[in-house]
Amino acid sequence: MTYWRFRQNAAVLLAVVFALAPLGAIAAPQSAPSPRKPAVIAPPRPYIAQITKDFEQLQDRVMRTGQVTGMAVAVVKDGKVLSQRGLGIADMTSLQPVTTQTAFRLASLSKAFAATLAGLLVDDGYLRWEDKVQDLVPVFELSNSREAPRVTVRDLLSHRVGIPHNSHDLLLERDEPYPMLVYKMRTLPMVCSVGDCYAYQNIAYSLIGDVTFSVTGDFFHHQVEKRIFHPLGMTGATYGRDALEANADYARPHVRRGRNWVAVRPKESYYRVPPAAGVNASISDMTNWMLAHLGHRPDVLSPELLTTLHTPLVSTPGERHGSPWKRMRLQAANYALGWRVYDYGGHTLVFHAGAVQGYRAMIGLLPDQDFGVVILWNCETSVPSGLMPTILDRVLGLTPQDWLQLDRFPTASGRTAAARKSK
Repeated sequence: MTYWRFRQNAAVLLAVVFALAPLGAIAAPQSAPSPRKPAVIAPPRPYIAQITKDFEQLQDRVMRTGQVTGMAVAVVKDGKVLSQRGLGIADMTSLQPVTTQTAFRLASLSKAFAATLAGLLVDDGYLRWEDKVQDLVPVFELSNSREAPRVTVRDLLSHRVGIPHNSHDLLLERDEPYPMLVYKMRTLPMVCSVGDCYAYQNIAYSLIGDVTFSVTGDFFHHQVEKRIFHPLGMTGATYGRDALEANADYARPHVRRGRNWVAVRPKESYYRVPPAAGVNASISDMTNWMLAHLGHRPDVLSPELLTTLHTPLVSTPGERHGSPWKRMRLQAANYALGWRVYDYGGHTLVFHAGAVQGYRAMIGLLPDQDFGVVILWNCETSVPSGLMPTILDRVLGLTPQDWLQLDRFPTASGRTAAARKSK
């Protein structure tokens, strides 16, 4: 061992032993050269069990605000389930509680299932990422007849079709049939050449369902069930409103009426584009989904497929100007295949969020920490969204921030608060 290697190892040892001691209390050796500015030593990160306990207590505080009807949360680390909880009320009419088996609508978290299915079809030789969508779905046309034939499966699933963002979503919400919306895509202006820019889509994205039928002769949702839900043990996962309402344990969506939460029927509109927003799943199902995308089910999702799905394809700088935690933490934002990929404080965060009337959902994976968290809730509020960056900061040892600001809410009391105790 050289002298300098010895000095480096000794410095590391001193840093570990005296991390909590004042810097001035550590004397420099007599033979040291002229003093240099000491390195900043971060305090040791809290033990993961304590992080999980604190996170659960924070969830309880969120529920006590009275701003959330029901919520389900799961945390995984190193292939293990650290926490899996149902909190609050699935239906404010019946006061049925949320459990770990309660089905929630996932909204746009569904996009990762569609992209993952496409990857499995690629692996099995049914499809190639470079296949042209128009060759498989001839009804697909764009206003520029030279551009339409260039759209690949990879372009479709990374929102690089070249049309305006959220094209025809308003028509979908007015109950215009999906086939007609696909036909009307030929009337849309092109905002860029295919593959050159990002614009988030639901209608165009759902063409992957038509692609799936074209190459397999089977319905999209059957293929997801066969290749993803069943192998991963996602026994409560389904597609569509009928399947959701047939479940005896499902979270009703809630909207504000004055100061009260009112349960409503799930809207059908975005269920008409299953690849974009059609999945229902419990927190137990989503725990298995997280573990698979963190590499713990290579028998279903290979490491090579995960790398492909999580590799950024197009920059999405607008994501850095969203909520406070994005503005402060994100150093880069991109879209991959069905997933957003962020640089979160110097670490890769594989992420997606979703929202439809009465439902909200968030999922975040830190591959380099083998860590994941998913949060589902059944009312129109942004309050629980601060839970995600809070636990990410703790796991990564970043300077804590009050992303939730719960002190602005009075504590819920009485029957409602009692009903929101975790199950």
